[in-house]
Amino acid sequence: MKVLGIETSCDECAAAVVESGEKILSNVIATQIPFHSIYNGVVPEIASRKHTEWIYAVVKEALDRAGLGINDIDAVAVTSRPGLLGSLLVGLSFAKAFAWARNIPYITVDHMLAHLYAPRLLCETNVEYPFLGLLVSGGHTIICRADNFDDITVLGTTIDDAAGEAFDKVAKYYGFGYPGGAVIDKMSRSGDSGAFNFPLPSLHKGDHRYDVSYSGLKTAAVNHPELFRVKKETIKNEDIAASFQKAAVDILLRALLNAAEDTGLSTIVAGGGVAANSYLRNCLAQHQELNCIFPPLELCGDNAAMIAGIGYHYLARGERSPLNALASARVVGFKKKYP
Repeated sequence: MKVLGIETSCDECAAAVVESGEKILSNVIATQIPFHSIYNGVVPEIASRKHTEWIYAVVKEALDRAGLGINDIDAVAVTSRPGLLGSLLVGLSFAKAFAWARNIPYITVDHMLAHLYAPRLLCETNVEYPFLGLLVSGGHTIICRADNFDDITVLGTTIDDAAGEAFDKVAKYYGFGYPGGAVIDKMSRSGDSGAFNFPLPSLHKGDHRYDVSYSGLKTAAVNHPELFRVKKETIKNEDIAASFQKAAVDILLRALLNAAEDTGLSTIVAGGGVAANSYLRNCLAQHQELNCIFPPLELCGDNAAMIAGIGYHYLARGERSPLNALASARVVGFKKKYP
């Protein structure tokens, strides 16, 4: 079965063709970074308009790269949640029209679940269930137990900012550039991560053993860096970046390792844009007691191959979405409140 995947949850306009849920025939990603970089963040109105302008050409390029015509596609999978509502609606509407015109089935997909599926594409490692999932992106930070491709139990989430969101906000404040995660990762390689001893959240009220928080770290790095300065010599921007990155990743690792200890699960599958962070990957690689699986860098961010891949499994067991299916900006349980 050849599935056309469509992903427009944020600012990446993407389409892909995947065969039998694993073989990528094409994977096209049209990035909107140049249009949002002047604002140092995604502008929802601009994002949805660009999706409207680009979606046809992106899908056509995906078909052309796969060497296929529209009549060769057996089904369509599309992101319907979570994300920017206006952006989601563009991809969802296109997928409905394509499926209706061809009289083929289509399925709506939760793109956070698709991030956990991404390592099964272009990855020689066999991912067996159950495992711990680490989903880290600009909009979400989730630690979960995965028992199947569509069966996860959320153990921990952020109670405020997502990890990627914190990277972007700190980078915006200091003028490092956009997107913040990639810029800070690159800067940190020549910085001193011990220049500042930024605090980790205590989360001492209630049961938050697997939860994370980034608002305090962001405030410390932006408004009160001198309170946490350790290095006496001249501070470079690279030192700020490296110290912030270390604290941000340490927050993730503390919650993740707690979950691994309590569940007894030693396999960890990561996904989302922050999963491309080199410091996070290096830190987890040092835990030899854990089997840490990351998707290839090109599949860490939002892409349509993971949508088509996971969509195949829904379709293979006979599931279909109705033409009146709606988009949803949020998913219940993907974020918590404190305490």
